[in-house]
Amino acid sequence: MIEICDELRDAEVKAWKALARYKFILFGYYAAIWVSLRRIEGKKRPNPFKALVELAKQKEATWQ
Repeated sequence: MIEICDELRDAEVKAWKALARYKFILFGYYAAIWVSLRRIEGKKRPNPFKALVELAKQKEATWQ
C-alpha cells in the first residue's frame, strides 16, 4: 500500500523538477497535489515552497 508521506515526497520532487525545467504549469499542478495531500494527511508539515513564495512576494513589492 502506498503511504501518503511517499506521495507527498513524490509530488514535491516532481514540482521542483518541473520548476527547474521552466515547466511552470506542471510545477503548479504538483505543488497543488502536495497541498491537497497534506490536508488529507492532517499533519502539520512545513510547506517546502514557502521560500519560493516569499521570494515572489519580495519581487512583487519592488514592482509597486
